[in-house]
Amino acid sequence: MPMTLRNPRMKTPPATLRFAAALLLAGGLGLSGCAKKAPAELPPPPPAPATATEAPAPATVSGPAAGSQADFVASLMGQDTIYFDTDRYNIDAADTAALTAQAQWLLKYPAKRATLEGHADERGTREYNLALGERRATAAKNYLVSLGVDAARLTTVSYGKERPVALGSDEESWAKNRRAVTVTVD
Repeated sequence: MPMTLRNPRMKTPPATLRFAAALLLAGGLGLSGCAKKAPAELPPPPPAPATATEAPAPATVSGPAAGSQADFVASLMGQDTIYFDTDRYNIDAADTAALTAQAQWLLKYPAKRATLEGHADERGTREYNLALGERRATAAKNYLVSLGVDAARLTTVSYGKERPVALGSDEESWAKNRRAVTVTVD
């Protein structure tokens, strides 16, 4: 009887191990035979670097994005704000020019919405100035609507005397604070 050497700790018979090793060797050889084939057509070579005789690409114009608040302010050149006389909320000739420019911009960008902020100077009570600011914002809104801007795109808010642009207790400061400001949203 032939004598087989067997490891008592080994649970897998040696024939099974030889078969597994042969299978791994055959698989490895089979995969190594799958070499990559060259493509039928090669890609074109990269473009040559630009020479000094070629004209440079035109520079892009930088500035505010079209339809943004920065574009609104830049397009209107300071006409985003209208000013009022003491205790008044009526639209005068100077205001109509500014509001007409605002309406044209808003009609150019029909998806944009705007908030009209009403402000007052420091004189008077808080409640009085909030009401006056609301009347100023509403007057500006109504004028924009009369020029064709959809009322649903416009909202109003009153800050009364809470957000002054000019600090001081003199006529010049008060005149700067009696205003309605148009701010685009979205």
